Amino acid sequence: MASLAHEFPFDPAYGYTLPDLLGVPAPSAPDDFDAFWQARHAEARKVATEPELGPPEEERDGVRIHGVTFTSVGGVRLGGWVALPVEGAAEYGFVIGHGYGGRDEPGPDVPLPLPRAAAILPCVRGMGSRGLLPGIPDVSAAHVLHGIESRDTYVIGDCVADLWCAASALCELVPGLTPQEGGPGLGYLGESFGGGLGALALPWDDRFAAGQLTVPTFGNHPLRLTLSCIGSGEAVRGYRQDHPEVDEVLPYFDAATAATRLEVPTLVAAALFDPSVPPPGQFAVHNALAGERELTVLEAGHFEYEGTEAEKAELWAARQRFFGARLGRA
Repeated sequence: MASLAHEFPFDPAYGYTLPDLLGVPAPSAPDDFDAFWQARHAEARKVATEPELGPPEEERDGVRIHGVTFTSVGGVRLGGWVALPVEGAAEYGFVIGHGYGGRDEPGPDVPLPLPRAAAILPCVRGMGSRGLLPGIPDVSAAHVLHGIESRDTYVIGDCVADLWCAASALCELVPGLTPQEGGPGLGYLGESFGGGLGALALPWDDRFAAGQLTVPTFGNHPLRLTLSCIGSGEAVRGYRQDHPEVDEVLPYFDAATAATRLEVPTLVAAALFDPSVPPPGQFAVHNALAGERELTVLEAGHFEYEGTEAEKAELWAARQRFFGARLGRA
């Protein structure tokens, strides 16, 4: 790739070439990694999410968008949006995660990848206008450290559970989407923070049939801790300098390690240059995937340059084709 002009005090490509990136591995899992996540998933599936759909807020791109609230683990009530087809019944369903800036509106996550689709766009706890909760920071650098002292209190685990509960809420509002109900299975879309959460969430939930992870975070924590960035990883790096005991917690929340358990078809869009989420961690997630995988290589992530819009258009086309083939053929 041609070097992109920037003013960061570090190299957002980190000296890696594409062949280097394709060789970045996933860390080994703790012995009870699977048991930990299976128990978290079982807890989330027991939650009565009691979704409440609000009045329509806007209509565009073939869907009518409503506000929604639902219950997640710990009895917390979260909000977000649900998109439903304007005409006809929904034949496909998506859970769409957000980045570490949170979500204040559905934004560019609509239009959806497939026609005749429904989607839930939740705000996970602490983030976005409809996920704010007392005691949980809403700024990424503080949010990513909330409860990090223990694997049982780390907010990232609860955010993953929020995605599972959002899926339950969508399935209650729009029955018939999952394989258990004769449907094609849910799709998952997540970028950055949402990409990392998706890698952690999907391996344990058989309602999902395919996923797309764009510039996913939380990949290969041991390597991330050695790389400067301007994203949430820098807060974790700084915390770890004074609290090395966090090395006992982070392995349970490694998106690349989780990807070694992710068997549904997954499209990863990973960047060669990214000041917020170091590319080696992104590629570690792709490289570790246990099932069918597809890679779209982006010139840059979390960084505007002259090719940004063209790259977004290419990724949108790849997303439509990917989900059309994986969900449409079911």
